[in-house]
Amino acid sequence: MLRVIINGCNGQMGQVLIKEINKDTQMTILAGVDRTPEKINNEFPVFSDIFQNKKKADVIIDFSNPYYLPGLLDYAIENHTALVIATTGFSSIDMSNIHQASKKVPIFYSANMSLGINVLLNLVKQSAISLKENFDIEIIEKHHNKKVDSPSGTAYMIANEINNSLDNSKEYVFGRYTKKDKRQKNEIGIHAIRGGSIVGEHQVLFAGTDEVIEIKHSATSKSIFAIGAIKASKFLITKNNGLYDMQDIIK
Repeated sequence: MLRVIINGCNGQMGQVLIKEINKDTQMTILAGVDRTPEKINNEFPVFSDIFQNKKKADVIIDFSNPYYLPGLLDYAIENHTALVIATTGFSSIDMSNIHQASKKVPIFYSANMSLGINVLLNLVKQSAISLKENFDIEIIEKHHNKKVDSPSGTAYMIANEINNSLDNSKEYVFGRYTKKDKRQKNEIGIHAIRGGSIVGEHQVLFAGTDEVIEIKHSATSKSIFAIGAIKASKFLITKNNGLYDMQDIIK
């Protein structure tokens, strides 16, 4: 039985994750961590600090906030516990810390736990290579009005995958407010929309002369991210120290 700690258990994604884990006969929730432990009456102990948990877990799944990353990494290393990070909005320093920690403990990180969005990454990379000479690239992401970070971590992930496939020859332009010159060939435009209860939508547009190609992924339920995190957990506990992502699962 895979013993799980959920960091951010009382948040929206944490509660969705609980429901999905409870359906899985191979997993059990050992404990939760949340800044408001008593907010929800869960069927497992919930702590305000992960170090308050004294029972050995197999994996931590994190759907929370970048603020909690240092403590999570310290706990995972000290207890040699695998760590699945599904939080977004990390700084370059945060990402460096994740890379360093992965030398001591298995870590799975993805800005988007959807299997579908990671298939989209493969499609847009190949499209960018094939169309690079004559097509402009724009990324449009849509999320609910409670999402804090903008653009989304997934939008950055898509842009980075495209840019890497083109030898990092592109520059990111976030919206075009105040710009008074025409679009440059080396741009990747990234645009964010926030409203209502949109779970998540990402569209990559390749615009050429007299033709447009659109590759789009829409999430209609948060469950897909929880299911992806569960799949990542089962994958991770079989691995040695290192940093993994969804491409390691789907390749």
